[in-house]
Amino acid sequence: MSNIPLTTWFLKYDNGMFASPDVKTQIKAGWYDWFCRDSSLKNRMDKMVPLLRHVAKSKKIDPTKTYVFFKNNCPMAGPLYDDFRICDLETGDVLYTVIPKCTHSGKAEVWGTENNFDGPIVAGTRKDIKNFFAEEELV
Repeated sequence: MSNIPLTTWFLKYDNGMFASPDVKTQIKAGWYDWFCRDSSLKNRMDKMVPLLRHVAKSKKIDPTKTYVFFKNNCPMAGPLYDDFRICDLETGDVLYTVIPKCTHSGKAEVWGTENNFDGPIVAGTRKDIKNFFAEEELV
């Protein structure tokens, strides 16, 4: 996994540098942990990128001082689900975990530092996540 600023990550993504489904490329793209097939990582990431783009536009995120990593989760019961995490580039601290659809709750969720990750800050739809981050969106 490479901890590169979100601004650089988007440039690399848009230039096709993460387009190959091979596992080495996907690790460079930011996959950290997964339980799914290696060959499905790229498609899973591609499905999360539109939401990641929206989140990265928020004033809550500085895309020059944060990075992203991706995780495929295997709950004790239920199907696998994916998330992406926005982290501080300097400290490595996770600022937000964004789950497009949690298999526990069936909802899209955001967890974060606002409440010390003590439950979801947002639990609803992807639109609810977008609204949460759009509250302070950059113009």
